[in-house]
Amino acid sequence: MIAVGLAMDAFAVSIAAGTSGKLVGRRATFRLSFHFGLFQAMMPVIGWYAGISIAHLISAVDHWVAFGLLLFVGGRMIVSGVASESETFAKDPSKGASLVLLSVATSIDALAVGLSLAMIRINIWYPCAVIGIVTAILSVIGIRAGKYFGKKLGPRMELIGGIILIGIGLKILLGDLLV
Repeated sequence: MIAVGLAMDAFAVSIAAGTSGKLVGRRATFRLSFHFGLFQAMMPVIGWYAGISIAHLISAVDHWVAFGLLLFVGGRMIVSGVASESETFAKDPSKGASLVLLSVATSIDALAVGLSLAMIRINIWYPCAVIGIVTAILSVIGIRAGKYFGKKLGPRMELIGGIILIGIGLKILLGDLLV
């Protein structure tokens, strides 16, 4: 569920890239989806290591921290999904600085999730692999969907992703408070 929630930003951008007409060929699709998956997989690792280093300082409230981070990230995604205009690209988004900037921008949320996973003491390697693979697959699907369905689908996916992350945050919070 976390992987799908995190992948919604990349999915929405992939739809926009698919609708732009600037993403031509399998190589461009591979580049974009590979980098989205790679960045999405590595950001939780960075967040997790940061979280492990401060976990002992906030262990009494770690479930609140995890909930707060997921609420923040999910809320941001919901606001973005409600308020966003469809993105357009002047050039191929699967090359150069555009590729790196889009990869970082769509994976920042995963950094906070990695921090949250450290707070609840989950080993990061399996989740980061799943997050990366799911993001890469959904990016390919998004590119193809963008070519067929147009620009209306992207913001709705961010809404769904935000709701999923908030739901996971509530589950963590309630699971710790009710035990």
